[in-house]
Amino acid sequence: MPLVGSVGCPCRGPPLKLAGRAHRRPPPRTIAPKCDISSPPPLLTRRAVSAATLLLTAIPFPAPSPQLSVASASETEAEVGGGEAGTPVLELERYTDKDQGFTLLKPASWPKVEKAGATALFQQEGKGKNNIGVVVNPVRLSSLTDFGTPQFVADRLLQAEKKKESTKSAEVISTGERSGHDGLTVYEIEYSLDSTRGGMKRIFTAAFVASRKLYLLNVAYSDTEEKPLDKQTRLVLEEVLHSFDTV
Repeated sequence: MPLVGSVGCPCRGPPLKLAGRAHRRPPPRTIAPKCDISSPPPLLTRRAVSAATLLLTAIPFPAPSPQLSVASASETEAEVGGGEAGTPVLELERYTDKDQGFTLLKPASWPKVEKAGATALFQQEGKGKNNIGVVVNPVRLSSLTDFGTPQFVADRLLQAEKKKESTKSAEVISTGERSGHDGLTVYEIEYSLDSTRGGMKRIFTAAFVASRKLYLLNVAYSDTEEKPLDKQTRLVLEEVLHSFDTV
């Protein structure tokens, strides 16, 4: 999928090239729409799906249904080569969950691990804080546009992040939206996070609503001063972000 716009970023590493319209952060809102939350979100045990947890608290949904077993179909899709010195080449493969109805690309070397609350979770071996998580839950929305703009969703997400005791700082870098399968609206958000439970990270989030289900992808990767996110790894993470879609 072509990447149309980009948003500048004062943080480490180059900015995320978002597909579709890009939005700069507007002045703080004084009044935000109220959301009727009928039940609390399921407990998630990893930062890989923490963004999903925070968004679920902001979007109304009925009691979660029993988690379905995840079915995968993997095939080699792409290889991003020529990484910077000391950076391994990451080969991507297709992962499809036909039961839950989503698909994405993931690094072939990142195994799937089982964690409570996560529909799917993949971690880099030896570096669990680098991970990709997906959460699927029922909602009373037909589209994310019924809830708000990408910037509004990003604001709510960062507000929740900053309320955590472990959070030292959090800043939205860019927001945007793109069209997915059959014109599906997909929101994309990039933000930086510094916490006492994982250090500096770059977080990439994609979300969409299909068949009254909220689909949330969260990609977390280390982005420290000593070892900032490099260009080639970033290309891989962008491929993962833009590949998230319904089936």
